Amino acid sequence: MASKIRHCALGVSFAVMKTILSGMAPSGELTFGHIAGALRNWVKLQSEFDSLFCVVDQHAITVRQEPAMLRKRTLDAAAMYIAAGIDPEKSTVFIQSHVPEHVQLAWVLTCMTGMGECSRMTQFKDKSDRHSDNVNVGLFTYPILMAADILVYNADLVPVGEDQKQHLELARNLAERFNHRYSDTFTVPEPYIPEVGGRIMSLQEPTKKMSKSDPNEKNSIYLVDTDEQIINKIKRAVTDSGTEIIYDEKLRPGISNLMTLYHIVNNKSFAEIEQEFKGSGGYAEFKETVAHAIAGYVRPIRERFIEIRADDAALRKILADGAEKARGRARKVLRKVYKKTGFIE
Repeated sequence: MASKIRHCALGVSFAVMKTILSGMAPSGELTFGHIAGALRNWVKLQSEFDSLFCVVDQHAITVRQEPAMLRKRTLDAAAMYIAAGIDPEKSTVFIQSHVPEHVQLAWVLTCMTGMGECSRMTQFKDKSDRHSDNVNVGLFTYPILMAADILVYNADLVPVGEDQKQHLELARNLAERFNHRYSDTFTVPEPYIPEVGGRIMSLQEPTKKMSKSDPNEKNSIYLVDTDEQIINKIKRAVTDSGTEIIYDEKLRPGISNLMTLYHIVNNKSFAEIEQEFKGSGGYAEFKETVAHAIAGYVRPIRERFIEIRADDAALRKILADGAEKARGRARKVLRKVYKKTGFIE
């Protein structure tokens, strides 16, 4: 069990569980990439760490959202967390906007962040290009709010994708900066990045990451897709020239992506997968096997999700209880920050 040593006032040392925090923006339907890169790891980590998982709805509005759809997707995301195996009895599950301490801390951190630090963020540049009609200040300062999400709970570990490593580095810098300017207040967080599955690629454009906001639904496997939809998408997935099932991300990105999907659902190594389909004579048999394996993996998650969403009151109760627990923790950290900053209680 992952733990760290703390010392009480009497000088006695004792071990406590380290804290992890992560979240997803409800800006679209969650995909298989979210299972592979995040949710399945969260499920494992919740038994080893003091775990907080939030739906970051405030991050979502850096891009224009339709209010009713944002509310639906926020509840959908929370339900999918639980359907995938996050246990509200083990983990704190909540909605970001229900804990105002996140944005309160974000303002203090904003006043400690240089313009250059935010302007260098690659996601700001990418999203500015994709949403050129709405390049807002929130999009620019988004990484500071992410830093506040993490630091307000003194998280030790943050499960992040490769595309978020730069944002986590800013959180680390801000924690160190505040600690140096005042006194030790924040834990400097570390990243948790899975070796395989952290980056699932588009089915039709295998050099591009699978995304919940992709306008082409054929590119993504959504966790609410039916068996038939999943099987059809896999069968129509782009592959590469040749017939051999060989893992090579650079030369064979399409087949390598399908091999990664297959690896996620059965834990077979790429060497084992290559051996399983050696001499099969083409991609058709491989696609058929992968398609049914993915459909079988997603099915119980989808069915559990439908069950959870059918009981709106129970889901909202879980989120309210989670927000209350999260606020109790965040309030203590924010109180220290405000005092050290010079604010009057």
